[in-house]
Amino acid sequence: MPFVPEVDQLAQIMSHATAPAFILGAVAGFISILIARMETIIGRIRGLNEIADDDAARAQLKSDIPRLKRRAKLLNSAIRLALGSGICTSLLLVVAFGSAFFGLRHEYGVGLLFVVAVVLLGAALFRFTLEVRIGLSEADHYR
Repeated sequence: MPFVPEVDQLAQIMSHATAPAFILGAVAGFISILIARMETIIGRIRGLNEIADDDAARAQLKSDIPRLKRRAKLLNSAIRLALGSGICTSLLLVVAFGSAFFGLRHEYGVGLLFVVAVVLLGAALFRFTLEVRIGLSEADHYR
């Protein structure tokens, strides 16, 4: 068994790593969107908390804080799930290249990591869907 893998073997692994690399890029973009939404919600909560209790004209706006906190919790869990997906995808790439370098079989391990990464990403998307639904119902709340 040669210590250095053949060029054809590395080329094959690189072609197999294309899909996980795209998923990793998509996860990074998705996390960026989630963080931006989280920052907006945290900013709104801070703004509402600054309203004085004796400000009768705006005090009723504070009733929106529990809904905003619920959205923040959903986004937080979506971010954690998406980060888990990104970590699994990164691990998948490391296992694929490491096993190719040492000439080991990697199909089952990589396949399992891919499934876990996609399931975590799907769960993050589901949490994000719940947060968007609450956000849309907030828009109806102000009419």
